[in-house]
Amino acid sequence: MSSVDQQLDDLRTEITSELPSDISVSDVKYEGPELVVYTRDPKKFAQKGDLIRQLASKLRKRITVRPDPDVLSKPRDAREEIMAVIPDDAGVTDLDFHADTGEVVIEAEKPGMVIGRHGSTLRDITQKVGWTPEVVRTPPIESSTVSNVRNFLKQERDERRDILEKVGRQIHREEMSDDEYVRITTLGCCREVGRASFILSTPETRILIDCGDKPGAEGEVPYLQVPEALGAGAQNIDAVILTHAHLDHSALIPLLFKYGYDGPIYTTEPTRDLMGLLQLDYLDVAAKEGRAPPYDSEMVREAIKHTIPLEYGDVTDIAPDVKLTLHNAGHILGSAVTHFHIGDGLYNVAFSGDIHYDDTRLFNGAVNDFPRVETLVLESTYGGRNDYQTDQEDSERKLKEVINQTYDRDGKILIPAFAVGRSQEMMLVLEEAMRTGDIPEMPVHLDGMIWEATAIHSTYPEYLRDDLRDRIFHDDENPFLADQFNHIDGGEEERREVADGGPCIVLSTSGMVEGGPIMSWLRHLGGEADSTLTFVGYQAQGTLGRRIQNGWDEIPVDNRGNGRGNTLTLDMEVETVDGFSGHADRQGLENFVKTMNPRPEKVLCVHGDESSTQDLSSALYHDYNMRTFAPKNLETFRFV
Repeated sequence: MSSVDQQLDDLRTEITSELPSDISVSDVKYEGPELVVYTRDPKKFAQKGDLIRQLASKLRKRITVRPDPDVLSKPRDAREEIMAVIPDDAGVTDLDFHADTGEVVIEAEKPGMVIGRHGSTLRDITQKVGWTPEVVRTPPIESSTVSNVRNFLKQERDERRDILEKVGRQIHREEMSDDEYVRITTLGCCREVGRASFILSTPETRILIDCGDKPGAEGEVPYLQVPEALGAGAQNIDAVILTHAHLDHSALIPLLFKYGYDGPIYTTEPTRDLMGLLQLDYLDVAAKEGRAPPYDSEMVREAIKHTIPLEYGDVTDIAPDVKLTLHNAGHILGSAVTHFHIGDGLYNVAFSGDIHYDDTRLFNGAVNDFPRVETLVLESTYGGRNDYQTDQEDSERKLKEVINQTYDRDGKILIPAFAVGRSQEMMLVLEEAMRTGDIPEMPVHLDGMIWEATAIHSTYPEYLRDDLRDRIFHDDENPFLADQFNHIDGGEEERREVADGGPCIVLSTSGMVEGGPIMSWLRHLGGEADSTLTFVGYQAQGTLGRRIQNGWDEIPVDNRGNGRGNTLTLDMEVETVDGFSGHADRQGLENFVKTMNPRPEKVLCVHGDESSTQDLSSALYHDYNMRTFAPKNLETFRFV
């Protein structure tokens, strides 16, 4: 018998001894980080509401209880009883029964009403029918991404359960080494922005954090071939952690499966969905531009199939010697600061990913309160000594001035925007400004993936700022459903109609003017001196957006700005409105460290150009007397 089988056998015996004699345990399995207990008495389990919580506390494991399939009531009968328990106002749109696991997936417009106070309605459902309810939100705006991901995972349930069981056994395997160390190897995004990737390793475990591309630098990918990463074989990586879905962090994760990786990806649920959306678009853009994509769409599906979503604050075993906790990073939907507790109190490391420390219209500010942190790996995008952004109120005031001046000239405002995050921030600013009369009412056209990304935001309002979440829960107040927003779905013909029409605002991807529909808008509007091209997001070195900011007015409109193909003369006004970035500025980064509880002993400043990482590293050292580093790629740091 393997050590994992012996563990499960011992756990079954212990659980049985803790339960009342009238509740049976028919099987105990690991599924990913969870311990799943199968019982022939699910109704009795549900009647004793604190039983699962008490077991989880005693065993120090996340526990899910499922009924044996042969004790379940028929779905047709169960459906009627479930609907009788759930309040009508919950807006149930679908019930999907899975007899293999005894779960019923309930899709509802108001999941909170299905869950009930402290889970009371869920317990009532199990008491009535024996099925284990799982609740998901009906998207207020129909999302093909959310629908496709849910349907795909439903089709792959059998294989996914096999994956989870394999992962569970790997997590709970016996520790083999007596050595103790913690190492971080930098594979990308050091003294540069983009291609974020790190290896966190112990004698037992090797974890990859992020695996992105580099905007404006085709072919520059993380150093995955080194022995610390894939050089020793993809099977030597135990887990992948994704901090958020932006392509400079997520684009190359499917490539791992092409190279033979078969393990879990841990991230939040909205990041999983956005990851799929952005990666598929990444392949689509490559195909349109005649570039060979690094992987195919099947690898994207593999990544989604292997993703284990975690909620903020859940402490989760991901290896025999590593626990992971995700915390809100305030950057984009589902973005996470990742905290690793290594060994039995041996060492703690936090990776900031990309953060925004202060509250924004979309998100609460980044969390920086942890039980322990010895080393922080900190983004430094705006870490330079002069990287102080305009505050939000001033930024919004300037944006409104640009819009009003352009409107008075009878022109159009073209805003290159990242589909995820910046576009939704802009939508909230524009909706309020029109509602309050600060700018004239006019159409706001959303092109590229912006509408789909917005639909995903509305599917997960619990990840948004508290007051915005409350507004989305009430359809008549959902700002994303305002009448002025128009989804461009008619392609080039609709763009031409908009370009020939009156004043309007166009939000279009890509945010750094690196291909996508923004190139079409430049062809349509670039020659209009009365119109304004307005940058509201970071433009990385080497991108066409940065070149335009720096004064280029001869714009290549084909082949990603490499100088080949057609060019146009840009006659539009060009404006940059700072302060809307999803990244903390220099002051925000310093405040994140200054108020961090506890304050780390060491800080690695990454994900910024050379001067930004060195400036921030130097400032943190002088101001807070901590050891700081501005590492280069392919450096390894040993702790402990």
